[in-house]
Amino acid sequence: MSYTGIDTKVVVVTGAAQGIGLGYARRLITEGATVILADRAAAAVEQAAARLNDEGDGKAFAYVVDVADPCSCADLARELSTQVGRIDGLINNAAIFSTIAMKPFWEISVDEWDQLMTVNLKGPWLLTSALLPLLRASDAASVINIGSDAVNMGRPGYLHYVASKGGVTGMTFSMSHELGEFGIRVNTLSPGPVYTEVHRDTVSATQKDAMLTRQALHRTAGPDDMTSLAVFLISDDSSYLTGQTISVNGGLIHR
Repeated sequence: MSYTGIDTKVVVVTGAAQGIGLGYARRLITEGATVILADRAAAAVEQAAARLNDEGDGKAFAYVVDVADPCSCADLARELSTQVGRIDGLINNAAIFSTIAMKPFWEISVDEWDQLMTVNLKGPWLLTSALLPLLRASDAASVINIGSDAVNMGRPGYLHYVASKGGVTGMTFSMSHELGEFGIRVNTLSPGPVYTEVHRDTVSATQKDAMLTRQALHRTAGPDDMTSLAVFLISDDSSYLTGQTISVNGGLIHR
């Protein structure tokens, strides 16, 4: 399926060196977009961009950025203002998740809480703010903040992650109202459990089976199950859709 206008878009995807972030980038390039892969892992993001360019027509570009660092975000904005001049789409995907050691909330240290909040919640705010002049330079910019349906599941063991993604959902709604006057749309894509090549300890085999049983669709989700919606939200086909949180969870959670 092709989406309107995607082949003219310049899109930034954070956390794009692996996992779902790399999936978003790959699908966007397949649809004809030019994609800026942004990640703090320099070697990994360079390799990811090179791999995508080997697969396609050379529309992947790697940039090193730490979304938790305002100076790094500002540096990316300066570079892109010179090299591309506008940003049509931003997917705020970078987050701490796969490395979380699950524990009761009263055992989470202040440092661990602060580090996760700085990346997962402060990061999208910082980068969207830094790239705002480039987003305003687009005729129809779209921002996608990546949330999580863990917020609605009451999942125990990583309260700081759940709280951060709840904050992302609220931030999206406020951002959509503040940026609407500039024609910039902001939505949250809220995945349920998604399994990628990235190892994680946040879901045990027992928990995975229990969630599959509760889902309407009794299969696991991979990156491809998220990427089509992301491309739609970046495209002109979703030009009147903003301020929304859209769950993609196989029927696990019903709003």
